[in-house]
Amino acid sequence: MKKIVIAGGSGFLGQALSLHFKNEFDEIIILSRQKNKQNGNIKYLQWDAKTFGDWCAELEGAEAVINLCGKSVDCRYTEKNRKEILASRIDSTKIIGDAIAKCTEPPKLWLNGASATIYRNSLDTPMSESSGEIGSGFSVDVCKAWEKVFDDLKLSNTRKIDLRISLVFGTTGGVLPTLLNVVKKGIGGKMGSGKQQVSWIHINDFCRMISWLIENKTSNGIYNVVAPEPVTNASLMSLLRKKAGVSIGLPATAWMLEIGAFFIRTETELILKSRYIVPERLMKEGFKFRFNTIEDCISAFEKF
Repeated sequence: MKKIVIAGGSGFLGQALSLHFKNEFDEIIILSRQKNKQNGNIKYLQWDAKTFGDWCAELEGAEAVINLCGKSVDCRYTEKNRKEILASRIDSTKIIGDAIAKCTEPPKLWLNGASATIYRNSLDTPMSESSGEIGSGFSVDVCKAWEKVFDDLKLSNTRKIDLRISLVFGTTGGVLPTLLNVVKKGIGGKMGSGKQQVSWIHINDFCRMISWLIENKTSNGIYNVVAPEPVTNASLMSLLRKKAGVSIGLPATAWMLEIGAFFIRTETELILKSRYIVPERLMKEGFKFRFNTIEDCISAFEKF
């Protein structure tokens, strides 16, 4: 039986991976807070992401375990939310590591979610795995603590990979539907200066990249999960307006965004931080993107 385990697999990325792997694996185990259920070769197991349970047995003999757990950062950074954002990432990583350590036949590979926001705000200097500069602030502190817990776990029989994920574009979830909603309301102009870089990856390439990392037995360590060509916010919004057939896009200054973020209970960092990140390792090691440019990516989706 060829098996893969996806923790936090009921979200946008997890569901995309489930469909992608449906014909590639005999069994796909989804760890989530949902009740236990079976859908073909996809089995959902309930867990709390911090204590041992029946789910531990599913790690035995798995080709890979993918951890995508973590409270959404699309919220206000209140003290309560800050604690939950950090704990949800640390707790799930620790318990998976402890469960793997107890396995008789541990998973061959553990891919752990991380975030490309660990790099500093950069408008003109690309951040790669080898030369990227770590930033500062709450989000970066979470990223550093998250990766440290993962990296400190010593598992001699399980290959480990940190996935520094940026924006994943798809029409069934993630940030793209939100941006399109803004565009359709006529307020999809540049945000802030519009010069901030947006690093992204098409959902299809995200899933293919995970398959590629599983198959490439020598891959390990940190990977930037982004397409080769970042795009400025202004260019991205212009392209989305064109795709959606909307001619008008009112711009929003930083102070306008701050007010709006307060009322919809989120943070402007998600929009205003410049993420100029490149997939140095994926390209050097031979992964072939299907969607290299934002034009390729957006044009591949059905008419919005």
